Amino acid sequence: MRFSEGLAAGYFGVMAVAAWIRPLPMARRVQVTIIGIVMIAAIWMLPRDASPLVRDWAPAILILVGYYVSGRFFVGSAPAFERWLMAWDHRLLGDPTTRFAHWPRPVLAYLEVIYLGCFLLIPAGFAALVWTGRRAMADHYWTMVVAAEFGAFAPLSLIQTRPPWALERPSSQRARAFHQIASGLVSTFTIRANTFPSGHVAGSLAVAMAVGVAMPWAGAILFVLAASISLACVVGRYHYIVDVVAGAALALVIWGLVAAAGV
Repeated sequence: MRFSEGLAAGYFGVMAVAAWIRPLPMARRVQVTIIGIVMIAAIWMLPRDASPLVRDWAPAILILVGYYVSGRFFVGSAPAFERWLMAWDHRLLGDPTTRFAHWPRPVLAYLEVIYLGCFLLIPAGFAALVWTGRRAMADHYWTMVVAAEFGAFAPLSLIQTRPPWALERPSSQRARAFHQIASGLVSTFTIRANTFPSGHVAGSLAVAMAVGVAMPWAGAILFVLAASISLACVVGRYHYIVDVVAGAALALVIWGLVAAAGV
């Protein structure tokens, strides 16, 4: 079993156990447990039965499933922690809903689009490695990304907050049409809970660092995109500033651990 596969199996195992420790409705406990068992079995079968192509790309699906599993733990928010997160935003930005109102429309539109496109960055990073003949780096790449994403998702079983957009009045900005589309998609297709640290930030930085080891030029482009995503999280009010900082710190810690382990 690859290191990245072991991490994924461990995540689903921890979530299945946590479902019976945390105060969840019985239906959700059963759901998380069944999904956890199924995913662990699927991961165990990958080295035995899956083709190399399926095995190389499977972590992308595991991350997506892991994200929605974490959402099953959201049963309510922690108002005190939300106030603390929001207080930092107000301390650093003033009124976040108007702070970016006069930024150029093309910049704001770009940030909305790049935020929505974040989910494409993960497969794109690995595709770049495959395209350049570096498929052997699959385990290194997915270890970085899986650890970053699951490291951001797992705390939701303990720390539950709502994203800024769910608490504030609609933000004022020039790229209103782009923001409304992005906000509608986020509201419809996400778990509607705040991940602390930010999975967007941790995951995109992990992609950049994992690719940058082998391809500095591609890594530099991905770092620019990751920085744009980090900024978009705050400007679009999808994450708090503390989430973004914590996500970046998580990615850096994982990079150090993976480098030290030689994965």
